Amino acid sequence: MLSLFEIAALLLVLSAILSWLNRAYFKLPHTIGLLVMALFTSFGLLGLELLFPSIGLTDTLQSALGQIDFNETLMKGMLGFLLFAGALHVDLNKIRDAKWAIGSMATFGVILSTFIVGTGFYYIAKIFGADLPFIWALVFGSLISPTDPVAVLSILKSVKMPKSLEAKIAGESLFNDGVGVVVFTIMVAIAVGNSGDHAWTQTFMLAGPVGAAGGHAPITVFSVAELFIVDALGGAVLGLAAGWLCYKMMARIDEHAIEVLITLALVAGTYALAQRIEILGHHLSGPIAVVIAGLMIGNKGAAEAMSEHTKDYLFGFWEMIDEILNSVLFLLIGLELLVLGLVPQYAFAGLIAIPLVLLARLCAVSAPMKIIGTFKNFTKGAIPVLTWGGVRGGISVALALSLPDNEYKPLILTATYCVVVFSIIVQGLTVKKVVEKAVDPAIL
Repeated sequence: MLSLFEIAALLLVLSAILSWLNRAYFKLPHTIGLLVMALFTSFGLLGLELLFPSIGLTDTLQSALGQIDFNETLMKGMLGFLLFAGALHVDLNKIRDAKWAIGSMATFGVILSTFIVGTGFYYIAKIFGADLPFIWALVFGSLISPTDPVAVLSILKSVKMPKSLEAKIAGESLFNDGVGVVVFTIMVAIAVGNSGDHAWTQTFMLAGPVGAAGGHAPITVFSVAELFIVDALGGAVLGLAAGWLCYKMMARIDEHAIEVLITLALVAGTYALAQRIEILGHHLSGPIAVVIAGLMIGNKGAAEAMSEHTKDYLFGFWEMIDEILNSVLFLLIGLELLVLGLVPQYAFAGLIAIPLVLLARLCAVSAPMKIIGTFKNFTKGAIPVLTWGGVRGGISVALALSLPDNEYKPLILTATYCVVVFSIIVQGLTVKKVVEKAVDPAIL
């Protein structure tokens, strides 16, 4: 069994080698290239294992990957740092200008997409002979509906588009994952509650108080609203308070090394604290907290609390953190093929789910945009760009892996992986063309 240091060393070495090969020979966008090469590596190792079973390369890598809890690594480790790094570079004024579009897509849009995808996937499963209950189809809809901020922000670096449109895509991706996790939690709590298994709901603190008979109180509209308020609003308040405190600390000094250390402490401390604070039986949203903190430091902090020297060091440091963690994350997504336990006969269901998810994304974008568009004009071509640019990524895979083991998990996990790989590679490589066709060249 490999040690934690050896696993980290293996991932960094693989990331460095594949990044170099991609840059030297293939020249794909960095994170997409890493995912593609990791997938080819996975398929190549599986092929070698079939031809030469005695080599043992696949077993070694599978053993190392099997020691990594992808859900824990991403959701309770890397995500906070990646979200903060992304939020640092987002213009808060542009976010304010697009607040109604961002807010509606991150809430109403996610819920609408959840039900469209869930309903469609319920019938897709039936076509392929899978007896998937409707509530579990909605679970799939909830985990695949939010766009992934890590993937979206990574791809936006290589695409030139109007700043107002970029703010909508970036802002929505930063906030809708927090909402999406809440919707996902509710759907799974209902699903496992119906099956009588409360272990998962206890873990996510959604099931009601334990009754006299040892059961849990039923999930109500009030408990759902309570969860939304505590999770999202509580996370935002925590992030605002922590960000303001660190902003004040940074304003008192001018020492780039200490100010970088303060931001590291801000991310780690805020994310950890959000998981520990419990209000009415619910935890605060760590993702929303670090996004709010990142927006404050990247805007007010950069403008009023940092010298130009400190800004160069601090933003450069977080850019490197972003690149390194993104490299490891996209490498892991590709290599997880070796250990996910995907079911080949469900691959066709996953492929059919791809256009279904895109259709739901179109509805989730166009409905809020059409309503708000009667009050305020939007960039021409916003709907196709927002639809195609809504990339799914590692968060969806992590949520699928967090599901309790049952007969429905292999189908959901296989479909999730198919959608995520298509989304990152195909949508990620072609979103630039969509922008060029949809948006007036004069404003690019």
